[in-house]
Amino acid sequence: MTEHKLPADIERTSLSIITKELEALGIALEPENAPVVKRVIHTTADFDYAKNLYLSSGAAALGASALAKGTPIITDTNMARAGVSKPGLAKCGGEVLCFMAEPEVAEAAKLAGTTRAVAAVKKAAALYPTGIFAVGNAPTALLALCEEMENNPDFRPALIVGVPVGFVNVVESKELLVKTCRKFSVPVIAAMGRKGGSNVAAAICNALIYTAADMLDPTNRGWQG
Repeated sequence: MTEHKLPADIERTSLSIITKELEALGIALEPENAPVVKRVIHTTADFDYAKNLYLSSGAAALGASALAKGTPIITDTNMARAGVSKPGLAKCGGEVLCFMAEPEVAEAAKLAGTTRAVAAVKKAAALYPTGIFAVGNAPTALLALCEEMENNPDFRPALIVGVPVGFVNVVESKELLVKTCRKFSVPVIAAMGRKGGSNVAAAICNALIYTAADMLDPTNRGWQG
């Protein structure tokens, strides 16, 4: 017999299962990080994230605080942008942006002989130097963010989410990101290793949005159950 038919009940039951399985694995999450880690596991059904998701000290709280003040999120893919909660952002007075598909970004990348991800980061860094940057696809975007932090003293994001997925430059770019963020005291959340993706980037953003907007309980998002 099928149970838990209403959306809010399904989510609560899923999170309860995740909590129990984490306990069975002997994994105790830091309370302030738990919503982020559990949201990623809820999205992926992958408990490896309980071990490989790195959050710098205070990153979750700082990210949620920035969102509560209306700080914009800039993503590296429209897929990640699509997955970010618009009602939650609206409640916080924020927005989510992605410049990857803009013709001027494509032209800038062509002229510079680089990728659109790098050109998009450069544009976003100039427009939103204290924004929240969420990267779920392009390791070159992480490298560009590191370069901006090194070369531009005005570029100090409220938070960087670095979770690209893949095999080429992915591990190295995340390690450099964490190192660079430590150097400049920029809060960072990164999925160490090869795993990640646009869905993971969106899940992390949503966990922080729901925290900022008091929407962690799905009924506060208007869900039935």
